[in-house]
Amino acid sequence: MKERQRWPSRTDPAPLPPLPPCRRAAVGVLGALALVAGCRTSAPAPSFDLVITDGRVIDPETKLDSVQNVGVDSGVVRAISGGSLAGRDTIDASGLVVAPGFIDLHAHGQTLENYRVQALDGVTTALELELGTSDVDAWYAERQGAPPINYGVAVGHPRVRVEVMGDSGVTFPSGPGAHRVGTEAEVRAILAGIEKGLAQGAIGVGLGLQYTPAASEREVLEIFRLAARHGAPAFVHIRHMGATPPGAVVGLKEAIGSAAVMGASLHVFHVHSSGLRVAPELLRMIGEARRAGGDVTTEVYPYSAGSTAIESALFDPGWQKIFGIDYGDLEWPPTGERLTAESFVRYRRQGGWIVIHVIPEAIVDSAIVSPLTIIASDGRLEGGRGHPRTAGTYARVLGRYVRERGLLTLMDALGKMTLMPARRLEGRVVEMKRKGRIQVGSDADLVIFDPATVIDRATYQEPALPSAGIAHVVVGGVSVVKDGRLVEGTAAGRPIRASVKGRDPAPAGTPATPR
Repeated sequence: MKERQRWPSRTDPAPLPPLPPCRRAAVGVLGALALVAGCRTSAPAPSFDLVITDGRVIDPETKLDSVQNVGVDSGVVRAISGGSLAGRDTIDASGLVVAPGFIDLHAHGQTLENYRVQALDGVTTALELELGTSDVDAWYAERQGAPPINYGVAVGHPRVRVEVMGDSGVTFPSGPGAHRVGTEAEVRAILAGIEKGLAQGAIGVGLGLQYTPAASEREVLEIFRLAARHGAPAFVHIRHMGATPPGAVVGLKEAIGSAAVMGASLHVFHVHSSGLRVAPELLRMIGEARRAGGDVTTEVYPYSAGSTAIESALFDPGWQKIFGIDYGDLEWPPTGERLTAESFVRYRRQGGWIVIHVIPEAIVDSAIVSPLTIIASDGRLEGGRGHPRTAGTYARVLGRYVRERGLLTLMDALGKMTLMPARRLEGRVVEMKRKGRIQVGSDADLVIFDPATVIDRATYQEPALPSAGIAHVVVGGVSVVKDGRLVEGTAAGRPIRASVKGRDPAPAGTPATPR
């Protein structure tokens, strides 16, 4: 297996600026007097755009964990040093952790409202890789120049299926896109739509197979074939949740088998909420597939409730038996009410996102601590309503699972939030080799937080409350959160997009621009 490229862990600081003319001219006693008279009060010229001083710098790849100064110039980390550095702007990080910015592979809320809330949770890159989009070029064009954090998308099988099959579903398929087997012509059109998205630079292919139960095994295999041909990961919500036959084990077997047959990379969404009580078995299967040489990864969010659209195929008849819950375990976010049989019918007809209290706490814990899992939010807010995971996922892990409960080390938790998601993408998106690390040459996407106070504050009743303890967030060298508050008017986010012919990403050192 080809050895993974690694960044150097440390370098000396950038060369000091040249001596001022008066110092170069100082010779002998008279020169020394001139030096004292003319240079005693001169300050060194700034070498960097931004210097972060005296922070505890943690890099999960090199295992660096020490107090350092960080110099940032033109959107790139240029120096990590125990010596002093001069910059035009300075952040005092004394007593704080300086880490790579968090990378969220599963962020449905691709709006300014969601980007702002996630920035306050330390997220510097938020990606929609499950539902995706059917028009990749248009999706990126809609966001150009606006987001405060980096953004990106997959071409989505559910969204392409909606268009090809004339489904009226707004977010998820709810009609023929979910429930009808495609004709030969329709399957060809679906594959053509996915290939077009990959050619436009989609990060990968999103498959929500639980939301498209009528998609045939052949249709799915052909999508994996396309993904492999383009070197693109397949991001999959597996079929058959939980233990009720056919169950999540069968669903994961389909995804792993399809990836293996076609030679594709596979990422499995939220292993704990898909597997429920059989999630440990799913994790064993993923570990076995990796040991056999498969490129398979998975993720978890740190909550015992999920969220999805009530009109989706997840709530087709039989859902109570599959999930092992009933109407009272469903919560309607706009009002906070628990549903009844009557309100379920009404809201399913209306459509909208609900919260599902379904995942055993022990299953959440076991998935969080597994070395196989990436942290991802699966979040979405609309008008301040939704699930608290959008606003609180990353601070919750740091505050509750690291500091309070000691289930994860700080180094391991940060690796799940930064390095692991970056590595998942870097085979398709070359610029991800510069993210998820804090090393000389890496992109200056950084989070600075207080390990003694960081905590989530969002609740199911107030899901948009920002996290505490996230002091500063820097995206491409630009401060988007300063002293715990959003910096208004910044548009530092850049598109995260695959490198394809005629559409190469910007080289390292291309700075983000505040607006």
